[in-house]
Amino acid sequence: MQDADAPLLDGDEAPPVEVLNPAGRGRAVLVCEHASSAVPAALGDLGLHPDDRLSHAVWDIGALALARGLSAALDAPLVAARVSRLVYDCNRPPEAADAIPAQSERIAVPGNRGLSPAARAARVEAVYRPFERCLRATLDARRGPTVLVTVHSFTPVYHGQPRAVDLGLLHDADPRLADAMLAAAPAHLPGLDTRLNAPYDAGDGVTHTLRAHAVPRGMPNVMIEVKNSLLGDAGGIAAIADGLAGMLGAALAACFADADADAAAGRGGTG
Repeated sequence: MQDADAPLLDGDEAPPVEVLNPAGRGRAVLVCEHASSAVPAALGDLGLHPDDRLSHAVWDIGALALARGLSAALDAPLVAARVSRLVYDCNRPPEAADAIPAQSERIAVPGNRGLSPAARAARVEAVYRPFERCLRATLDARRGPTVLVTVHSFTPVYHGQPRAVDLGLLHDADPRLADAMLAAAPAHLPGLDTRLNAPYDAGDGVTHTLRAHAVPRGMPNVMIEVKNSLLGDAGGIAAIADGLAGMLGAALAACFADADADAAAGRGGTG
């Protein structure tokens, strides 16, 4: 258990967030909030059962590899968390109870039980605030039309119930990008059960990153959820990345058609 006066991350541990391909010039910024299974040494193993240490509760299995593939295909910067979602879920605001969950589906997290306000605040400052600042700075540096895309995976069976959906396209207040990607799905990922706002939706509190960083900017945005059984090997990841890149390419063209027309006509549209 962490010493109340000790830092959560010591000087030998990696920072809680990284930006891959920071100079990417494509029209998307990618985010992977649940990219890592790492737990700081100060927290031990959070009391997790050994069988649960690399489970879907700890991180989004395959999501970082998928996000890396999309970053390469789209020449997009990728902001990725380097700490497990059980330490702090960067897709939740500090006031959310499940930002530091004591239970995730069937998986108990003893190291998160009964945390004092000071202990919770320490995790916010050590993990969430740096992530938030990094993503904000990455978006502030953008020039021209940009979309925000968050990349996640989900377990095929949840609370004992199989999930039929393969690919979810989630949105908060702005459905433009999700709708355009759904329209492009049959051409690029045929055969997958692709749905809007599944297996979660904004009412489940999962669109925090979109709401906090994209909606206030008027920036088209989408949260991508892929069944993690489709990301079990390099071939599967590459196939999904290729299909999603095609869907995003078509959606970008649809979302920014007016801005592109203005630019072509020399009218200087801002997007």
